[in-house]
Parts: sequence; structure tokens; C-alpha cells
Amino acid sequence: MVRPLVILILLGLCGSLSGCVFSRPMVAGNPVFVPAGNEDAAWERTVDVVHDYFDIARENRMIGSQPGVIETRYRIGASLLEPWHRDSYGLENRLESSLQSIRRKAIISVTPAQGGYLVGIEVFKEIEDLPGVANNTAGGATFSQTSPIRRDLDLVTGQSSPSGWIALGRDEALENEMLRQMQRGCSR
Repeated sequence: MVRPLVILILLGLCGSLSGCVFSRPMVAGNPVFVPAGNEDAAWERTVDVVHDYFDIARENRMIGSQPGVIETRYRIGASLLEPWHRDSYGLENRLESSLQSIRRKAIISVTPAQGGYLVGIEVFKEIEDLPGVANNTAGGATFSQTSPIRRDLDLVTGQSSPSGWIALGRDEALENEMLRQMQRGCSR
């Protein structure tokens, strides 16, 4: 009884401390100005940063003064046990993704500006909404030792209906981290 209480208190402390004490400073604005003299260099730098976090679904490059858009595929949020994935930024987001199915998708716009480009990043976060309990069991597809063989070929059952997703808004922590990476790469 005491051990679960201690674990809950420690998790609560970690969640509350990760918000203010250990957070990095916010990037000033979204979009940010990225100095670049070459359209291709700015675009490739943006694609490199996006690849660190997401898989790209489609790209529409800049044409003249029209902005370019990069849209990513949804990615299931990394848990505490997946430190090599960067899509869940911060302890609070990693803990949330460990306890509940979270997915994210990013839309990045690159707009030509005087002396460089304006890069805007929007990361949308969604939580899974299961319509009911999934009735899969660990040994549902194996043969039972105590009963005769059944000829039922539908032993493995899945969800009765597909999952739904509920929008949680934008993930500003991840947006700011990606924008920081953009600025850091262009200042070299």
C-alpha cells in the first residue's frame, strides 16, 4: 500500500518539476526568421530538422514568393523507454505518452522574406479514444491444453470498431524545440 503511494508522489513531483524548473527558454515567436541567401539551402535545412522528429508525408517547395509547405505523417509519441525518439519533448510529454496513446503531426511553412525565410511550425497532438475495451488476451491464439481442439478460426479478435482520436491542440514544447534546432543550424 505504501509503495504505490510513494511511486505516485514521485511521479507527481517529476511532472511538476519538469514544467518550469528544467524547461528551456521559449523561442521568440513562431514563425522565426532564418537567414539564408539560397532557397535550396533553407529548404534542405528545414527538411533535415523535420526528419529528426517526423517522417515527411508530402512537400510543396517554394515557388517565387509563394510559401512552401511540409506535412508529416502521424507519429505515435515516444515513451520514457524510447529516449532515441525525439517527438515527445520533455519529461511531462514522455510520461503522458507512456501512459496513454498520443500521436503528433506537424505542418511546416517556409515563406520567403527579406534576407532569408520565415519558418513556421505547427505540431498537432491527439489522444486515442477507444470505443470500448479491446478483448485480446495474451494466449488467445494458442491451443489450450485442457480442452479438445476447436475448429474456430476466429480465435484472434481485435477491436470491435476502429480507434478515434481526440484533438488536444498544439504541442508548443515540441514546436519551440524544432524552431530552436532551425535557428541553431542556420547560425553556424
